[in-house]
Amino acid sequence: MVITANELKRRGISFVSKLLDKWGSVYVTVRGSKKFVILKAEDYEKLKELELENAIREAERDLKEGRYIIETAEEHIKRLKD
Repeated sequence: MVITANELKRRGISFVSKLLDKWGSVYVTVRGSKKFVILKAEDYEKLKELELENAIREAERDLKEGRYIIETAEEHIKRLKD
């Protein structure tokens, strides 16, 4: 579902809540462009959890395939600056 920022201001959070119940997410447009997405907190938390699980799997693959560097914090900072 897509609503404008003006519509959000005019109709308020109770309107958004009804849209979330029906559609699950709401895009907010500003001057015709999608700028924001509104999700229920529990849906956002699920999304963040999936993102973290994906990062862990990627790190485990990197470790298994030898794509890592062992270095001190100082060496790491120097390498990032180079």
